[in-house]
Order: sequence, then C-alpha cells, then structure tokens
Amino acid sequence: MVNKVGLLTAGGFAPCLSSAVAGLITRYTELAPEIEIIAYRHGYEGLLKGDSVVVTPEVRAHADRLYKFGGSPIGNSRVKLTNVADLVKRGLVAEGENPLEVAAKQLVADGVDVLHTIGGDDTNTTAADLAAYLADNDFDLTVVGLPKTIDNDIVPIRQSLGAWTAADEAADYAKNIIAEHNAAPRELIIHEIMGRNCGYLAAETTKRYQAWLDEQEWLPEIGLSREAWAVHAVYLPEVAVDLDAEAERLSKIMDEVGNVNIFLSEGAGVAEIVEQMEKNGEKVPKDAFGHVQIDKINPGAWFGKQFSKRIGAQKTMVQKSGYFSRSAPSNDEDLALIGRTCVMAVDAALAGTPGVIGLDEENNDQLSVIDFPRIAGHKPFDITQPWFVELSESIGMPKPEHAK
Repeated sequence: MVNKVGLLTAGGFAPCLSSAVAGLITRYTELAPEIEIIAYRHGYEGLLKGDSVVVTPEVRAHADRLYKFGGSPIGNSRVKLTNVADLVKRGLVAEGENPLEVAAKQLVADGVDVLHTIGGDDTNTTAADLAAYLADNDFDLTVVGLPKTIDNDIVPIRQSLGAWTAADEAADYAKNIIAEHNAAPRELIIHEIMGRNCGYLAAETTKRYQAWLDEQEWLPEIGLSREAWAVHAVYLPEVAVDLDAEAERLSKIMDEVGNVNIFLSEGAGVAEIVEQMEKNGEKVPKDAFGHVQIDKINPGAWFGKQFSKRIGAQKTMVQKSGYFSRSAPSNDEDLALIGRTCVMAVDAALAGTPGVIGLDEENNDQLSVIDFPRIAGHKPFDITQPWFVELSESIGMPKPEHAK
C-alpha cells in the first residue's frame, strides 16, 4: 500500500528534470490523488537533512507549468551516499554515522513508501546503494529511478532523458557562435560541448548542426558559404586524435576557407592534460565522485593552444554551450519519452517493483524496469555506428579509431 511518495532530482542538470517532476506528479494525481507527495530539496542533500517541500493541491492542479521550464524546481546537488568522508566534511552527516542509514531513517521518519530518483548514473547507482541497504535492513520502501544525463552514457539504457534536447540546444548555440568566424581573418573557433567520458552529445550536436546547414541557402559570391559555417573537426573522448596530422589538415582548411570550426567534447584530451599536470607536479582537481573537474582544467583552451600557431590562426575563440544546453526545457522528442517513462515509473512504484525505467538495450530497446545492479555509468559512445562514420568522412576527418 502506497501512502506517500518522495521525489528528488540529483547530479548535473539535464533538459528533463522539470518535465519529469511534472510527469510524475500528474500521473499520481490521475491514478491515486489520495497519495501524498513530497520533494526533497537539492537531491540527496535534502534527504540527509530532512529538507523537503509538500506537493500541494495547487501544485498538482498546475503541474503542467513545469513543462515550460528547464532546470529543476526542487533543486539538485552532487552527493554520493557511500562517500562518507566527503559528507562528513560537508557537514551532511556526523563523524561515525552511516549516510545510508541516515537517509533510510529519514525516509521512514517522513513516512515515505516510494522514492523516485531522477538522475544520471551516479544518482541511480547511489539509489542502488540505498535500495540495497533498505532491503538488507528490512525497510519496506520501493526505489524507482528515472535516467537523466545529457551524456547518454548509462548502461544499459539506449536513450537517457534530456539528451536529445541538449543536442538541439547545443546546435542552436553553435549557429550564433559559428557566425563569429568572420569577426577576424583566419579565426579558429572551438565549440566545447559537455561530455566527460562519452562523446555522444558532441557527435549528436554535430549531426544536428550539419543537418541545419543542409537546409540553408547560401550566397558564396558575397562570402556566405557553407564551407565557412561547416564543422571541420569533431573530437570525442573515444576517438584517437593525431595532433600533428590534424594540424596539417586544418591548416589547409584555414588557407582555403579562411577559418576553422571545431566541435569538441569536453572529455577529449583530458587524459593527456591530466598526464601533463601530473608530470608538472600539479594537483588534479576532482569532485566528490572522483571525477576530474573539467571546468578547472579547461580542455577547450588546451586544444586552442595546440592548434592556434600550428594552423596560423590570427584569433582563437573558445565557447562552451554546456550550461546553455543542459538547463533548457524539454523538446517534443524528449517530452514523448519522458511521458512514457513517468507512466511506467508510477505503475512500477504502485506495484512495488524497484529499478530504473529505461529503453533496455538488452531487451530490444523496450521501455522496461531495469534492475539496479545492471545500472552502470561511463558507457562509451559507439564510434563505429554508420551515421558517425559517415559524419566524420563528410567533414573530411579520417575514419574514427578508438583512443588508447
């Protein structure tokens, strides 16, 4: 019997959080309006602190307003319940406390029967840790997760919520950024796109941007040419980059076209940058999950430094679309998938079936309730997919080869 439901959104933003919250509230209101709903503020941090808000009748009546906005109305944070030292340092638990136990007891104190976690691989592996703890300690509570990440790198989920929208938004961002190519002669533009370990978003963004180029009418006689607006290189964490060969290729493009545009997944080159920092005795900044803090090592600037002189750029501009794209409201493509996911998530919760709702690659991409132990992160982008091979060849890059 479900009497009370808790919601939380966690990890980095993606263009699905606000819509997923709306979808869950709407589905519960349709099926079982008597069930109470609370939302923990700022994800697992709010759960540990007992900081929640009640989903009131007013919110239920107007939940559709949330579909028009990006971000998360209930807030996010990056908290891993098994990283005890970090949580003690941040004052979220006391020395000697088990964060999983603190979270479990808070859920019991709040009378929660079902917890919905909306997040990426870290959020849902943390949910898996919590679900296992609850089961091992005889807590009668069901955890049902929804998969969110613009990197689209959750195993075994084919398409995570928000990734399509993020690619659309990054492509839209690029339209104005690439318009800067004539702001100075021989300009190098680097569009840095989010994607720590997976190049999906950069690849999908490039595909959607190039499709937009194909729809335009050009006027090369006055300088409005497709070649100048095109993507000349796309670099992903999964693809080996021969800097010398690329510098030679891009130098020819600079001479012929007058500018060079690079789409860069922020995780591309990180291994090389970290190796260089460690050789120099520099401390590599990392977050609570042990991830390198990419914003602090600045891959876009690093690639700009590698290529600028070698291709004869008079001006180099690095622009990052990450926060622009990840905080957008869901597009129609994502809204359809979010709607289906929320329906199954509520149905699973009411049936007492835990897991993550996703398009299961090991079940013919069927929307399914996936057992938590099967969830993992850092799924690499498949660079052997025909569409990506064709995309690489269309922009003059060599056939993609896996990085070391």
